[in-house]
Amino acid sequence: MSSFVRSSKFRHVFCDPPRVDAQFTNLRLSTVTGEQNYIKANPKYFAVALSGGGGPITVINLDKPGRMLTDQPVISGHSAAVLDFEFNPFNDQIIATGSEDMTVKIWGIPEGGLTANITTPLVDLTGHSRKVTLLRFHPTAENVLASVGGENTVKLWDIQKGVEINSLSSAHDQLIQDIVWDYTGTEYATSCKDKNIRIIDARSAAVSSTIEQAHEGAKSMKLTYAGTTGKLISVGFTRQSQRQFKIWDPRNTTKELEKVDIDQAAGVIMPFYDADTNLLYLAGKGDGNVRYYEISSEAPHVYPLSDFRSSVSAKGMAWVPKRGLDVMACESARLMKLTTNSVEPLSFFVPRKSDSFQDDIYPDTASYTAAHTADEWLAGSDKPPVLMSLNPALRGSAVAASVSEKKVFVAAKTAAQLQIELDQANARIKDLEARLAAAGLEA
Repeated sequence: MSSFVRSSKFRHVFCDPPRVDAQFTNLRLSTVTGEQNYIKANPKYFAVALSGGGGPITVINLDKPGRMLTDQPVISGHSAAVLDFEFNPFNDQIIATGSEDMTVKIWGIPEGGLTANITTPLVDLTGHSRKVTLLRFHPTAENVLASVGGENTVKLWDIQKGVEINSLSSAHDQLIQDIVWDYTGTEYATSCKDKNIRIIDARSAAVSSTIEQAHEGAKSMKLTYAGTTGKLISVGFTRQSQRQFKIWDPRNTTKELEKVDIDQAAGVIMPFYDADTNLLYLAGKGDGNVRYYEISSEAPHVYPLSDFRSSVSAKGMAWVPKRGLDVMACESARLMKLTTNSVEPLSFFVPRKSDSFQDDIYPDTASYTAAHTADEWLAGSDKPPVLMSLNPALRGSAVAASVSEKKVFVAAKTAAQLQIELDQANARIKDLEARLAAAGLEA
């Protein structure tokens, strides 16, 4: 890796320590552990799992920091602890949960956030034979969700129809540690305890290529795709437990394009890639540091920028989509840092003197609009994400148009629900026939 930092508008990106009045405190967090990040965010809310029966999670407004209530409203409908959850990228009011009870549930969040407990899901998805450990929504197709089960299976779902699309059940014989979609959602990649990375054609559920022994260390390996470059980034450990990351070309997996040794520490690193600015953020579980690098499609591929250091260790970290940032303050990224009982927002800024919108650091970003439906995607449609401007002068009309076009999520009725409606209709017909007979009339 080159030690030279080239001229870049992101060279001086910095992170201010979070203010006390901007933190979310008094959270009674779940003690369940796993491969998940423990916290997720969208432009409006963040979600964390809490301790208690029914696998409760709470969804909290990003603009309402402070001390959380002891009886914080929750979403609770599982029969065991929730391991992972995921916001729908095209509907801020929809969240999916995966649990130790082997089910995936889809929930609706009221406009404005939770004000009371929610115990009835919109959709129940069953099919895994062991606990559901990871969830990932498709980046361009509406209502397509990937779930990972403890039986080492990946399933794709159409959450609106409530049906399984396909299942990858024979590729992994050990624990799946991570799953990520590529930029268009044509493929997804998985990391496994066997140290191999598998790249899978999402529609056919077939392994298209394998990176064998991607990292020599035995600890967990995490992944992220590098946006439009198509490159894959893996973060893992050496045999001597040194943390490192590698950049791969999925078209040629015989050798990594670049390898960067980070430090000697025990915590698993969570990678977050900003496809708009080509910046890679690395946050470690169990430490308080966030390192960031600029990634290039040309050699040497990696340019280190700086890091944010804190003595408060992170249990988990969540990426806030660009639509949720303060662009007029030149906030270029925000991570929600989960500690033992609180959440701290880590905002990264590009120093600028002008008060006007800086279009050179805010290219168009992923919008609320899906590029295609689940059926169109399954039929072979390949489209990049639909983009929108972050300029407040243009964004209002774009958001309004997106909201006006947004379809209300209506789950398909289950066979049991249809049977109940049929029984009720038949009972009503029988009652009406009886009334006609009593009146001496024929039906």
